[in-house]
Amino acid sequence: MAELETLVQQFQSKNQVAFKKLYDMYSRSIHGVVYNIVKDADIADEIMQDVFIKAWHKADTYSSKKGRFFTWILNIARNAAIDMTRSKAFKKSKQNLNSDYFVDSITSNDNLDSSTDAIGIKKFVTNLGQKCKEVIELLYFKGFTQKEASEELKMPIGTIKTRNRNCIQQLRDMVL
Repeated sequence: MAELETLVQQFQSKNQVAFKKLYDMYSRSIHGVVYNIVKDADIADEIMQDVFIKAWHKADTYSSKKGRFFTWILNIARNAAIDMTRSKAFKKSKQNLNSDYFVDSITSNDNLDSSTDAIGIKKFVTNLGQKCKEVIELLYFKGFTQKEASEELKMPIGTIKTRNRNCIQQLRDMVL
């Protein structure tokens, strides 16, 4: 324990070797805590580095009488991670995903056969009538709402709801 106290005192005296030793000791734990808050490895890396720099600059504010060094630096990290999640830039980055992630899923859902092949129910869906295939394709494979499917197929929404319920029941009966 005395060795850690000496290391922290050297850190507070701006000893770079002490900085490196403390960084090596605590960086993985700090990164883990930050990652659990932000759920993004790159952002966690950035915050962790910022935390150690902040701790370096504010080392004189640490007091062993108030608690352990690890707890002190962990609180800095936790607060920095929470601040990041509350930032507008962070919230916006989580809202707007790049369309490149969706290109494959958009193109693969154009065709009922390739979609159903991918999830292994093609043999069941192909046994349904044409009207059921249309409703199932729009609602489950293309992500249409019932209202959108109603407009696309030019049918009353009540008919879409009834067909959906009946078609799903037909699929259940085939599978069971």
